[in-house]
Amino acid sequence: MDRLAADLEGRYTKVAIGYADCGTYGALDEVCRELGIPRLEGLHCYDLYSGSERLERFFDEQPGTYVLTDFLVRSFGRTVVAELGLDRHPELRDDYFGNYTRVMWLAQRPTLGTKLAAERAAAALGLPLEVREVGDAGLERGLAELLSSSAPVAPPP
Repeated sequence: MDRLAADLEGRYTKVAIGYADCGTYGALDEVCRELGIPRLEGLHCYDLYSGSERLERFFDEQPGTYVLTDFLVRSFGRTVVAELGLDRHPELRDDYFGNYTRVMWLAQRPTLGTKLAAERAAAALGLPLEVREVGDAGLERGLAELLSSSAPVAPPP
């Protein structure tokens, strides 16, 4: 973010970060504070897509919920299976996911292809799949709030 902000400095009147915290555990907020750059609200993108209260209800209903977005569904083989080494050591699946009880797909733009990919991801984890169609409205609201709280963005020179 430091490098990106430096690259954009002077080219725009205002820069905003289009990410929630997404597992940085406050590190992104620290960079945003240092640079004076606002970011999207939320601990993670799941808050943006489903709403934090709705997401909290999912976890209250069933604490062992593993959440997927369209991106994670499409990239599951690379971002989860390969990154965790499950392609090389499938015996680790239960070590990683043995305490989960379901997969919740927060479907932004469900298609037959993403539905089948979500089913494959859940099957790879040995868990049942639940689908909640959430669309992009939460993300759109978050972006609108972020941009309305910021100075207008100037076009590139």
